[in-house]
Amino acid sequence: MPAERLQKIIAAAGIASRRRAEALITGGAVSVNGQVVTALGTKADAENDHIRVNGKLLRGAQRHVYLLLNKPKGYVTTVSDPEGRPTVMNLLRGVGERVYPVGRLDYASEGLLLLTNDGDLASKLMKAASHVPKTYLVKVAGVPSPEALAKLRSGVFIPAERGRRVKTAPARIRAIREAENPWYEVTLIEGKNRQLRLMFEETGHHVEKIKRVRYGPLELDVPPGEFRRLTPREVARLKSVTSLKSSAK
Repeated sequence: MPAERLQKIIAAAGIASRRRAEALITGGAVSVNGQVVTALGTKADAENDHIRVNGKLLRGAQRHVYLLLNKPKGYVTTVSDPEGRPTVMNLLRGVGERVYPVGRLDYASEGLLLLTNDGDLASKLMKAASHVPKTYLVKVAGVPSPEALAKLRSGVFIPAERGRRVKTAPARIRAIREAENPWYEVTLIEGKNRQLRLMFEETGHHVEKIKRVRYGPLELDVPPGEFRRLTPREVARLKSVTSLKSSAK
């Protein structure tokens, strides 16, 4: 394996960000083959050199994992839950690496959830500025008027933190099943907390069911409670929508 700069090796191992790794090096916390190194230009071979950070031997570059899970209702999208409710982590078996949910689907919602240990990608996806489209199937109580749907499409003010109200970005909405309690396909380019439920409540309609079926270039294609790994092509497409270079393994 060719030699690389130490800060790049440390960042790839998941120890710290590139900038933080530089601070560890200049602060004397990094050694290579028993010798403390403080020069930022120093290179090493991650496979053959013994690199220690704060005395701990580096295990090498972290293998990035990307999973698509079909979250069922009745699970929280967190690593653990203080109330003892089941979390999406209980559904993962044989992954081999510790992964984390990207964004959230609330307890009563279901559908496509992305999990990964790629911190750079997760950060990009969770920023509102990423504008990654997310598509949901939504069942509501009662039939919204054409005027109400027009308001939702152009953006409505919903409650936010600290008593504020914020306006939602324009959304794409189309009816997919007409009934007393109809279904709509809704595409958002942001992910405010409980956004869909609050949007429809602003028009006087309670949301009964939510299922996310698309996330950027990804489509839901596994049964409830099941997951699969993304293909390298899917990872590359997902990264392309967030302007990140693909480094899928």
